[in-house]
Amino acid sequence: MATKSKKPGRLVQSLLETAEDMHSTGILDEATYAKITMRHLDVIDEAGIEPLTGDDIRAMRERARMSQAVFARYLNLTVGYVSQLERGTKRPTGAALALLNVIRRKGIEAIL
Repeated sequence: MATKSKKPGRLVQSLLETAEDMHSTGILDEATYAKITMRHLDVIDEAGIEPLTGDDIRAMRERARMSQAVFARYLNLTVGYVSQLERGTKRPTGAALALLNVIRRKGIEAIL
């Protein structure tokens, strides 16, 4: 699932058009072109990143036998944020979501 967060500015649009022309003439290969467009259009590839509920996060922390404070420290988050995630008042996004998915798949040892 891929999402766009905003429309690119005029300069970025011009650069993307140039990159598209370079790609169509063979100057840029497919991988390089895809990397440029994903980076500049803020397209996020969410393959392997699944949403987590507060209960999921609490269960992971308890499986790791960690307090909220220790868990927060390893994830570089605040204790208050971890508490909000576990209560479901906030949903993890970005790096926190990615790290939590790694922990879910591979265990806490993956980030220690």
